[in-house]
Amino acid sequence: MDRNAHLPFLLDTLETLATTPSPTGMTGQIEALLMETLKGLGHAPWQTKKGAVLAKLNEGEGEGILLSAHIDTLGLMVRAIKGNGRLRITQLGGYPLQYAEQENVQVFTRAGKIIPGTLRMNQPAVHANRELNEAKRSDESMEVVLDMRVSNKEETEALGISAGDYISLDPRFVKSGDGFIKSRHMDDKASAAVLVTLARAFIKGEATCRRPVFILFTNYEEVGHGASAGHPAGIADMIAVDMGVVGDDLTTDELKVSICAKDSRGPYNRALTGSLIDTAIKHALSYAVDIYPFYGSDTDAALSAGHDYRHALIGPGVSASHGYERVHEEGLWNTLALLWRYLKDS
Repeated sequence: MDRNAHLPFLLDTLETLATTPSPTGMTGQIEALLMETLKGLGHAPWQTKKGAVLAKLNEGEGEGILLSAHIDTLGLMVRAIKGNGRLRITQLGGYPLQYAEQENVQVFTRAGKIIPGTLRMNQPAVHANRELNEAKRSDESMEVVLDMRVSNKEETEALGISAGDYISLDPRFVKSGDGFIKSRHMDDKASAAVLVTLARAFIKGEATCRRPVFILFTNYEEVGHGASAGHPAGIADMIAVDMGVVGDDLTTDELKVSICAKDSRGPYNRALTGSLIDTAIKHALSYAVDIYPFYGSDTDAALSAGHDYRHALIGPGVSASHGYERVHEEGLWNTLALLWRYLKDS
């Protein structure tokens, strides 16, 4: 596979995905984008009732391989409109609220309006709040302040905002120095871009596999049931392509492809995981094998739903997970190369 031909496409796709709002539960826009992109490449994608996007990359023979990435992200939802016209929030997905403090947001009303604002502490001025440093960040102590002239509940309601409206966090996508990319939602827009690029490589004939290969983009992973349903028939192996964790006692970094041996739900399939490790070694890829004790993936959801698969988890290293994250083009490329090589050898 020609790196110069595919990496620029991967990076452009990543930026497009990362800057398309898709908090878990509100993924219609990115679903439509993926459907259009895959059709434009020459595939025939379809959607599940839940909205997940699938495509078959080749015909092949025997039992199939399912590759998954998730397109839903962390976000917020309007819990209530406060008497001062500001918004009390509830979280979508699990993350420390301080990771989103002072972030620009967009509120999506059911009538289709998009209203800007900021998530901040109730009393955010250091000149007015001596307890600011020690105050707990929670849905009680934080609020969304709208960039609109509102000062009471009635004026905010007049904008069309109501409980249950979705709120997206500004990704702040930046191509930074020396191949690094900083942005929210690299979990898991980075891996989604890898799978789209792999789909393109199959169309070009540069990626092949003797077995049928399917890709699945799930839309409820952050709340635990992304890949629980809607699978194609005849699958034997499922590989979740999700973020690799960067931490002090881990060997993954942003330049590597992570191969996870165990997460919070238990060990991954030893044989399938071993085959991926052997492929990385054989082709001299930069990789790491780690254990993630505070992590769950779409393969966990699939097995919990009763699917009888061998399962594995790989992905590019992502630092500062669930915050303002960072990846590197080397980690993205190593992830794509591992999938390409593994499928070619399968």
